[in-house]
Amino acid sequence: MIPYDQLRVIDTPIPAERQSAKRHYGVHPYFTRRPYNVVRQYIQHYSREGDRVLDPFGGSGVTAIEAFLSNRIGIQNDINPLANFIAKGVADLSKGSLTDYTTALRNVCDRCEQRVLGLDDADNTAISRLLEQLPLPANVRLPANSDVQHYHDLFSPRQLAALAVIREAIDDIPNRYARSAIRLAWSAALTKINRTFLSAEGRAESRGGSSIFSIYRYKVAAKPVELSPWPTFYERAQNVLAAKEEIDREIDYRKRTGGFSGKFEVYHDDIDALRDQIKPVDYIFTDPPYGGHISYIDLSILWNAWNGTLPSFKDRQRELIVGGDLNLSEDVYVKRLDQSIRTCFALLKPKHWLSVVFQHWSTAYFDAILTAAAEVGGDLRAAISQIGDPVWSMHKKKGKQSVLAGELILTFLKTDKPKTVDANKPFDVEAAIVRILDETSNGTVYGEYLLNRVVVEAWQSGALGSLNINRTDFADMVARQGWSYDDKAHQWRHAGIMSVPLLGRL
Repeated sequence: MIPYDQLRVIDTPIPAERQSAKRHYGVHPYFTRRPYNVVRQYIQHYSREGDRVLDPFGGSGVTAIEAFLSNRIGIQNDINPLANFIAKGVADLSKGSLTDYTTALRNVCDRCEQRVLGLDDADNTAISRLLEQLPLPANVRLPANSDVQHYHDLFSPRQLAALAVIREAIDDIPNRYARSAIRLAWSAALTKINRTFLSAEGRAESRGGSSIFSIYRYKVAAKPVELSPWPTFYERAQNVLAAKEEIDREIDYRKRTGGFSGKFEVYHDDIDALRDQIKPVDYIFTDPPYGGHISYIDLSILWNAWNGTLPSFKDRQRELIVGGDLNLSEDVYVKRLDQSIRTCFALLKPKHWLSVVFQHWSTAYFDAILTAAAEVGGDLRAAISQIGDPVWSMHKKKGKQSVLAGELILTFLKTDKPKTVDANKPFDVEAAIVRILDETSNGTVYGEYLLNRVVVEAWQSGALGSLNINRTDFADMVARQGWSYDDKAHQWRHAGIMSVPLLGRL
């Protein structure tokens, strides 16, 4: 068996298969979910069956779930209760029988389908009387940048009543695994049954999503589309049942081809506290928050309030973001990002691997990651740009070349040979851009790939600390070389190269 530290690194991008795993797509929305097949290949390459695989910034649990299904011990950790609710909910689909799940859903249907459908035509007086009888979540205050002040204002009275009726029926399901699964479906439906739901222009009314996932705040639609709650919930329940079938097939295949031994653990801690909670792990694949834009805990109030899992003020202070309702500072973010990387290496066994997914214009953020890793004995062995995924954010569509998409996967080997880092040498950014563009054989290049190459070259030259890339200046440098940005393909293209639609290329 090849020793861990002699494994050949993954040195090429892995084409993303985002929509092909029902357990991650269709069950419950979350922010910035990584392609499951990329994560899975990294796990299976850098770890072995029975190994402990950790994601200290677990999000919706892609890393821990794929480790679990790959006969590893998948360890999920996130400070946001919603993240752990989703991750554990999906992992727990491996328990119990599909028959129990379908029976539970049928009983919920029998109990409240007609009652909820009747609310579509009920008058305001009847709905008001019903709300007085139903258990409702706390009417907490929302972040200051929200369109409304309090939680209940995110719903019409009709929506609030329908959600409460369905949730009450689900909470009475006696089988705990079936109850967990149907509650997961209800939580996913909550995404569309509220006043932040934005219907996609030119598509079916139900096609769309919450402003929480597009513009990252509680924006109430100017022309609200109030979907019928029951079919919205029932559709999500069918997705959960499909995910259950998929996970059962995965586990059954393992059992028939050597045995299934996967385990799943979940923790709700700041990363620094994990050192006292878990023993050293064999591999870490993680995707720390990228600073600003997404205030995960603030934006998860929609779900956490109803689940009774609103984070403490201390947890909110420890969230690794910039901004948010607490206006967390960038300086603190950089320091905590640095410390988080050091803690990751402290949690990792010697001569094992750590992969960090990151993408940002700020070279100070990259410097924090790379310097912290080097100073605790992490040797950078691969830096792979996962570019070309056809799923682009609304910010990317609006911001064009100034907004980054894709991701850079930095993979380190823990050598336990710390290095002293002096990263303040001068670096000629434009010369590096010219050299990289000259290496491009087909006349097209993703801006993200170009930026990542510049960052890594600056790091390898001992100059990352002195590098300060302004996105406007960066674009001007590329344009000066005779390249122009193709808005449709989201690429830079050399003069004379015809545009090819993004999906057509893939």
